[in-house]
Amino acid sequence: MARAPFQVLVFPYRREGRLYEFALFKRSDDGSWQGIAGGGEEHESPRRAAIRETVEETGIRASSAFMQLDTVSSIPVNCFKDHCLWAEKIYVIPEYCFGVDADDNPIRLSKEHSEFGWFKIREAMEKVKYEGNRTALWELNRRLEESGPRD
Repeated sequence: MARAPFQVLVFPYRREGRLYEFALFKRSDDGSWQGIAGGGEEHESPRRAAIRETVEETGIRASSAFMQLDTVSSIPVNCFKDHCLWAEKIYVIPEYCFGVDADDNPIRLSKEHSEFGWFKIREAMEKVKYEGNRTALWELNRRLEESGPRD
């Protein structure tokens, strides 16, 4: 199936006492820490892509509560090997962000990651490489603090 011109970013979270913790994943290829990231497939919605990528990369169940965030980042197309398949005048693609409730899900790593860990918000924001990850983490944490998980 062809790669669609959008990206998804997903942060698993769990409640730890009164606070939330967020799972970050260390990429096997460059050692950077981030949420679950991946591309959409042809005719797939961002939400469906987020669920598929999460299941593939962590084993978190597709039936878990996914929350779409307002955060949308832009990524230059030259960051993706498949960009040559997209229209000539596409210069950046959107990255749609999500949170997923992982309280009852053990995480298993795919080959894309060498390790993962649970981090409180401040440490998570310091650990991630990309600004878009920090923005999504901030929004997710804020939403959870204010109203708890929602679909």
